[in-house]
Amino acid sequence: MSTNSSANFPRSGSGSIIASRSAFTHTGSPRPARPGQLDQALAENIAGGVDPEQLSAVSHATAWALLSHVHKTEDPQVVERVLTLVDHEGVDVIAELWSHTEPDSLPGVLWRLYLLRTWMRRQRGTIARLWRLGEPIATSASAIAGVDAAPTEEDIARTADSILAGAFRGDFAVALERAATFVNVIVLGMRAQARRITAHAKAMADPDMGAVGTTADIRAAHTKAAQLLHTAANLHTTAEDLRTGAHLWRRGRLE
Repeated sequence: MSTNSSANFPRSGSGSIIASRSAFTHTGSPRPARPGQLDQALAENIAGGVDPEQLSAVSHATAWALLSHVHKTEDPQVVERVLTLVDHEGVDVIAELWSHTEPDSLPGVLWRLYLLRTWMRRQRGTIARLWRLGEPIATSASAIAGVDAAPTEEDIARTADSILAGAFRGDFAVALERAATFVNVIVLGMRAQARRITAHAKAMADPDMGAVGTTADIRAAHTKAAQLLHTAANLHTTAEDLRTGAHLWRRGRLE
């Protein structure tokens, strides 16, 4: 399996947002361009620097408006447009409004859900393999996340869509817990892969093992293992953010 599964998102924001984004991309895929549909006045304000309090108010207002609108609408086309917002408009649309928000806020949680869906769909093959490493035998995690023990790439893509759809159309807290459970299994898969790479590096360094590698090969293997563990730690933070969001939502305190 390729060890480029560290999959970090483009870096933006601060605090745990950096951790959450860096847990998701580093795939070499191009960053979506700024969409032409973004209101020009808003774009100019953002470029020129918006008052932090004003931007925070807009962030929370847009998150609540979006969630409320989709919950109330009966128009399937509206639902589809919201769920595929990043696909059509680019991640910058929501990044400008939500990437700076705290992880224990509604816009912060929605930001993570959108990024999670994007990452899962773009890296579906790698994630399917990591799932099989993290969940070799089906446990309660498979049931909670709604993923088979040996998911295909298409299973991962469907799960990505289903998690985000559940947040907008179903029980919001359940969707967050489902997302957190999914991420935690991927964390286990990354750690397992890192252990495999480390073991192989040790074998390459031992002449008695018959798999001697160059110093560069051994160093590269250790670097890949370290990158995986770093990404796993960031993803673990993301999962905790999602669980905290679920807890706050149930208590009526996710704002």
